[in-house]
Amino acid sequence: MARSGNQTKTGKAFEYACAKVLYEKYNKYTKVCLVDSPQMKTARDAFSKLQYGEQSKYIKGAEAAIRIIDRLEPKLSKISTPMAICLQTDSKGIAGDVRDVLCVRGNEWEIGLSCKHNHEAVKHSRLSDTIDFGRDWFGKSCSQEYFDNVCKVFTPLRKMRDESKAEGNPALWSEIEDKEEECYVPVLEAFMKELKKLDTEYSGEIPALLIRYLIGTNDFYKVIMNEQKRFTQIESININGTLNQSDGKRRAIIDVPLMKLPSKFYEIGFKDGSRNTIIVVCDQGWNVSMRIHNASSKIEPSLKFDVQLIAMPSSILTQIEPWTDIYEYDSSMRMIAEEKVPYGDK
Repeated sequence: MARSGNQTKTGKAFEYACAKVLYEKYNKYTKVCLVDSPQMKTARDAFSKLQYGEQSKYIKGAEAAIRIIDRLEPKLSKISTPMAICLQTDSKGIAGDVRDVLCVRGNEWEIGLSCKHNHEAVKHSRLSDTIDFGRDWFGKSCSQEYFDNVCKVFTPLRKMRDESKAEGNPALWSEIEDKEEECYVPVLEAFMKELKKLDTEYSGEIPALLIRYLIGTNDFYKVIMNEQKRFTQIESININGTLNQSDGKRRAIIDVPLMKLPSKFYEIGFKDGSRNTIIVVCDQGWNVSMRIHNASSKIEPSLKFDVQLIAMPSSILTQIEPWTDIYEYDSSMRMIAEEKVPYGDK
């Protein structure tokens, strides 16, 4: 599912909650700076606009996350070197760094968190007749045959958009009688054919490059807040071996294994009964769902992927931490409400 404006705001609010909890916890042990920036202000504003009860839930979700990460990262409480906590710009994610919250100790060490509020999607990439997904995702350009195939879909869509816009009445996707059969299916078929072709041409490289593209180029902890079930899930994405470092003689309570990347595609095909979703099955336990859709009600010459990892290898350490009683802070929240001071600004 593509993220709505409200999902973006709640995501930003959760980023701020994580940064705030990190600051309040480790400022007790070491010198910590919560870096002020435009993105920090945006996230703080999103958090402050939540109802007080919602703010409490976000803090609880963040606290559960930090309890897990504290057991994995001894250097978070290192005393000798100051630590900066900052939020990254969205453009970093586009460039392949999906981390939202960074904890940095100069040039010697850093870890990052990718914060998700009630959703687990990993990418929202687009396909069109002008986008070379092979080059953008893998550094391996798509063939002319691929572009010829997708042009059969996107060229008419571009014409419909331009002509209807010139008439002052933009064409809508709902006007296409069967958009799945006319647009989604042929584009997905061209995509799957090209993915298999690239895999043949660059034997053994593409499966790993696909996963690296989807989950990011840097190691990080994926933090998923489940508000309905009141727990936080942490997935340790340790591609390069930079997570879980010891601090001198201080070692982590739990070891984070290196993540095993795939080298083979076992199957690439449509999900049973679907005309808009394909499943990519790889070795090492990787299983990817890729749903294509029109991101706007207005016709445009591109389509968007909603990608989810529906299976991951056992080498990814996944932990779940239940929240403490969310009503623990009722009295303090009431006090804040009476003072009319948002929790995020207190």
